[in-house]
Amino acid sequence: MKQTFFLFGILAFAATSAAWAQSPAVPSMSQNLPPISLGQVTLNAAATFAGSNEPIRSGLVWRIYEDRGDASQPTIVARSASPSPSFSLSPGNYIIHVAYGFASASKRISVQRGNLNERLAINAGALQLKGAVSGSPIPANRLTFSVYVPEPQNSEGRLVIADAKANDMIRLPEGTYHVVSTYGDANAIMRSDLKVESGRVTEATMNHRAATVTLKLVASAGGEAFAGTAFSVLTPGGDVIREAIGAFPSVTLAEGEYVLIARHEGKVYTREFKVESGLDRDIEVIVTR
Repeated sequence: MKQTFFLFGILAFAATSAAWAQSPAVPSMSQNLPPISLGQVTLNAAATFAGSNEPIRSGLVWRIYEDRGDASQPTIVARSASPSPSFSLSPGNYIIHVAYGFASASKRISVQRGNLNERLAINAGALQLKGAVSGSPIPANRLTFSVYVPEPQNSEGRLVIADAKANDMIRLPEGTYHVVSTYGDANAIMRSDLKVESGRVTEATMNHRAATVTLKLVASAGGEAFAGTAFSVLTPGGDVIREAIGAFPSVTLAEGEYVLIARHEGKVYTREFKVESGLDRDIEVIVTR
């Protein structure tokens, strides 16, 4: 009997083992769980406009640097373009820096345990620029803007940004700026001093006094233009404003008086003309026999 019972027990164990072998594997307790970072601290960051505490919801770039406390270049350990990012950091000392266009703020922080909330105030606003001539908007692709910080003994100032486009959001520290607007690629230029206030967008339209003229060398008034003509536009004093080659090149000029020189097949022809603001027209030089 004892031998029979022992044999039955062996057979039962074998059957149970076979059943377990055919059943699905039991997942490990650690499977599909996120890795655990021991000792990490969460830093929650946000930025506001100085003086108003209004949160900044776009245009921010965050950087976290390791603060080694020496003169070596800080090492960047994290970055984000979110308006309110969260960073996971090891305990230590850091520099948190946020940029809003050309304006920024930074702070040294010590990260030890738990969660840390930091809110930085940025003393900044923005410029949004457009152009017009005789009350009509100038197409954005015909305009560029340069922004300067006024400086003593410097009529233009220190250049902050060049070739900004119309309707761009130009983010700047609070202050007064010298803005230069260029219409076309010649001498149609306007200047203005504009103030940027913290938390506000300063919208400005630069009013140009200019027009676009099309240059032609023709055999008779209204005739077909000669191809391959070299044109030079000069001031009455002889300063060259613009040069171009072609049958009918166009140039945008500030209001005023000019001299046009046309060169074709070894011959030179001239004409004086006047530009009136907002009056786009053809300027024809007639070939004299």
